[in-house]
Amino acid sequence: MNAPPPLSIPARRAIWLAAGSLVLVALAAYHNSFTGPFVFDDLPGIVENPSIRPGWSLGGVLAPGLDGGLTVSGRPLVNLSLALNQSLGGESVRGYHLVNLFIHVLAGLTLFGLTRRTLLQPPLSARFGPAALPLAVVVVAAWLLHPLQTEAVTYVVQRAESLMALCYLLTLYCFVRAVESESSSGGLRPPGSETAVIDRRYSKTWFVWSFLACLLGMASKEVMVSAPLIVLLYDRTFVVGSYREAWRRRGLYYSGLAATWLLLAWLVAGTTGRGGTAGFGTTVGAWPYLLTQCQAILHYLWLAVWPDPLVFDYGTATVGGLGEVWPQALLLVALAAGTGVALVRRPVWGFAGAWFFLVLAPSSSVVPVASQTMAEHRMYLPLAMVVAVAVAGLYAWLGRRSLVVCGALAVIWGGLTMQRNADYGSELGLWADTVAKRPANGRAHNNLGKALVAANRLDEAQLHYKEAIRLQPGVPEPHYNLGLALARRNRRGEAIHQYEEALRLQPSYAEAHNNLGNALLAGGRLEEATVHYEEAVRLKPGFAEAHSNLANVRLEQGRGGEALQQGEEAVRLDPRYAEAHYNLGNALAQARRLPEALVQYEEALRLKPDHADAANNLGNIRAELGRLPEAITAYERALQLDPGYPDARHNLARVLIHLGRLPEAIARYRQLAAARPDDTAIRSELAELQTLAR
Repeated sequence: MNAPPPLSIPARRAIWLAAGSLVLVALAAYHNSFTGPFVFDDLPGIVENPSIRPGWSLGGVLAPGLDGGLTVSGRPLVNLSLALNQSLGGESVRGYHLVNLFIHVLAGLTLFGLTRRTLLQPPLSARFGPAALPLAVVVVAAWLLHPLQTEAVTYVVQRAESLMALCYLLTLYCFVRAVESESSSGGLRPPGSETAVIDRRYSKTWFVWSFLACLLGMASKEVMVSAPLIVLLYDRTFVVGSYREAWRRRGLYYSGLAATWLLLAWLVAGTTGRGGTAGFGTTVGAWPYLLTQCQAILHYLWLAVWPDPLVFDYGTATVGGLGEVWPQALLLVALAAGTGVALVRRPVWGFAGAWFFLVLAPSSSVVPVASQTMAEHRMYLPLAMVVAVAVAGLYAWLGRRSLVVCGALAVIWGGLTMQRNADYGSELGLWADTVAKRPANGRAHNNLGKALVAANRLDEAQLHYKEAIRLQPGVPEPHYNLGLALARRNRRGEAIHQYEEALRLQPSYAEAHNNLGNALLAGGRLEEATVHYEEAVRLKPGFAEAHSNLANVRLEQGRGGEALQQGEEAVRLDPRYAEAHYNLGNALAQARRLPEALVQYEEALRLKPDHADAANNLGNIRAELGRLPEAITAYERALQLDPGYPDARHNLARVLIHLGRLPEAIARYRQLAAARPDDTAIRSELAELQTLAR
């Protein structure tokens, strides 16, 4: 590799102007993505991720002990970035989107530097060197703005993909800077000169940065596994001309890169096959998965050219047999074989093909990823090479006119990216779009049902849950969600049946045990409900809601000590769960620990201001502590929240009587008597008050 000549001041300014322009166009394309909500895997990976909650520790973040199937599992750098997001902005989704875009832009700028410097190397400089800067600009603009990138940028938890890609590109970019400095120290500078010594120091520093970037990439996502091989291929193709010479000159450096595989192997082993969702032990066989990838890879290439339709979730379907995809399989075999031949005869083209296939290999080969057999975010980094080859080809054909064509395409893609970001604007809209494009995707129907429930469109939600059950009869989640929807409509018997069906399919489904317990308790079947709450806690010890519900039934069973224990555990597990504070307050009140109960009711109301029961019980505690005016305030708040709340009205009336405010108490009793016409005790008390008032 020849070191590039020193840049003139105008040339430096041009590079900085180009970089600034790339930042601005990326911001323009993604400006409407910042308010999109957390969706799908964002919820377990971010919102419900206990390792990144306030007060997180570095050790807990880097080794969280989470379910191996989560997107952040075995990816400590990703989890750390989310924890830092949480510390800086809490759960405000805008901050997470901003960081995602920041990572995307950094990756683009790194690709810009790498592309420009590569075009100046001997294998390419004669044809592309004079236009290296504008070509690098259009390559990166197209890559940054392509709508196929939206899933890796706008879908927050897929930061795993973009962060890994940033590390991947930095590994290669730092290597290029290292060998350029190496060349300067050995060629352009007088041997032994002070400048040559400084260049050698810079070279070593860049090699260290390259190693560290590779190490961090291994802590981001498994796709990073090919980075050491790509660096070696780059060295052989653009720098020294042979693998042997690359190893002779930089054997220690390559040994360091290879050593990063040890970290990756340890992280992968710790996820136990990503919780059974990846690897050879999943429900998807290696052969069906490989056949599905024949279809998937060519679909990705088509989307690179014509990005429509873009689909958020392709589901878990696989190809039935070779007969369905043999043309695609033949084409891919030909492309792979061509890459192999080109690596020997046309190294630059071979490098391009190897980049595409090696980056895709971990997720798009024989190793099944059962949770999603196709996913657009997998093209995030491979797309860089597809775009670079297309731009280079157009330039070889059209010359500088190609820059106008590529620039126009980038602008069009930027507009399509803004349109696609609008789909992420609401969970309901995103899943409706997915169902429209993939009507046979049972998981999409299930998640659309959840979004419809959140919008209180229960009838429509039930239809989608039933369709999900029809499409995926062996999956428990649609049964569970249908049970939730039925419970909200007070169709308790049908809800119980759906929960039981979910548990038949998956006996270890802790959430189904918990909500079956709720349905049974609402039907007065206390002992049966208790069994399911206990099972939910056993299956999922960190399940705050189940602990809180168990505290509630223990209190009804007269087992106050256990109720306190379960309530305290629920609050410890999820300090933001209002119902846990409420149930703990009830247990403390029964134990006559009134000041502590007061604190819990106040916290329940702070977390859930519309909690009428908490307001009523807060009034009771204040009344017992002799704080009668404050008790009146609490009861009135309960009645504002639920005007038909008879207990709050009765309690308020009794406090008013105690304070000698009989006319107000009588008015409250009259309202109470109207609400409870069959309650003889209320009518009797009202009559006594009216007698006293005469």
